Amino acid sequence: MKQNLTVEDALEIVLQGARPLQHIEHLPLAASYGAVLGEDLRSRVNHPSANDTAVDGYACLEADTRSASLGNPVRLRVIGQSPAGKPFAGKIGPGEAVQVFTGAPIPKGANAVIRVEDTRREGDFVWLMKPASAADIRHQGDDLVEGQTYLHKGDLLTPGRVGLAAAMGYATVPVVRRPRVGILATGDEVVEPGEALPYGGVYNSNSYSVAGLVVEAGGQPIILPRVSDSVEGLRTQLQRAGRLDLLLTTGGVSMGEYDIVRRMLELEGEIHFWKVKIQPGGPLLFATWNELPLMGLPGNPVSAMVTFLLFGRPFLFRLLGRTDPPLSRVRAVADTPFEANPTRRAYRRAVLRWVEDHYHVSSTGSQSSAVLHSMALGNALVVLEAGLSAKQGQMVEVIPFPGAL
Repeated sequence: MKQNLTVEDALEIVLQGARPLQHIEHLPLAASYGAVLGEDLRSRVNHPSANDTAVDGYACLEADTRSASLGNPVRLRVIGQSPAGKPFAGKIGPGEAVQVFTGAPIPKGANAVIRVEDTRREGDFVWLMKPASAADIRHQGDDLVEGQTYLHKGDLLTPGRVGLAAAMGYATVPVVRRPRVGILATGDEVVEPGEALPYGGVYNSNSYSVAGLVVEAGGQPIILPRVSDSVEGLRTQLQRAGRLDLLLTTGGVSMGEYDIVRRMLELEGEIHFWKVKIQPGGPLLFATWNELPLMGLPGNPVSAMVTFLLFGRPFLFRLLGRTDPPLSRVRAVADTPFEANPTRRAYRRAVLRWVEDHYHVSSTGSQSSAVLHSMALGNALVVLEAGLSAKQGQMVEVIPFPGAL
């Protein structure tokens, strides 16, 4: 069992244990937001499917309108209309025009469009106050070309990408099955919210904060019933959990007599590493139990969330085959000092904001790993290497929380 690893070495081991999921399912477009595309998608159509107009106006022959001006308007005879979805069936000849509406196909024979605001209609005729041009004609395939790939395996299906899939002709999309992530809180002192809180008890916040992080990372959280501080209870709960792609436990991974997760894995599993040189979250554990990857998060609420962001989120991205980075990083001006840990890399909770032309970041206050409200107040982590504190005004490295930017 490896101990006291750097963040980089620990993350490498975690990612080695993440086998990309192979199961592809087809979801209706309306159910696919936030899923990860499991295959490349080629457009089934050209878009536009025909030359169409980007404006309301009149389609005509450009040569008929070259002399048009406010002082010398050109008159054309209007021979019909072309609304979107009801294209004009005839053909335009010299001296003729067809009224067109945005998105309508350009009638045969026409090669230019004049905007309606540059015309004056008089019965069956229209006066053009300037020359018509081809600038407002959208040509077939300007946006999408049939057979060309526009969405790729591993792409997160954002609203824009779902809309693009629809425009390409897909009613359903192939996506990677969302990883099933078991979340198990340990500890006799842990009580479910809503129950009476006994003396010395604490409400189970970890399961719910971590479950939210799992959802943000693209997983399906399965909150398991709490187990007491016994190896037998933990083993039974794991056997009842069903098929999982990752098990997250909170608590029970440090050095105490009641740290049952670590004790059980020492007897029955394979511990790949225990302890990472970070603050908060040093007692992180990564193991395999009955072929199930198990990440033992620390019990302190902030430590559990920070270690999931740094290790659990990349693990799920690897399972899903996502091509975007799990976390982004920016540089920001420190508006408050940030104190380093003398021997471990520190991740300090902070508030990140954009001021004029720079990011600025300030501390949320107490950096105790038990102060959970700092994770609600803050939206970023300031990264400090061991022994290197940051003074006010200094540039620092910052990891924004998912969705913060």
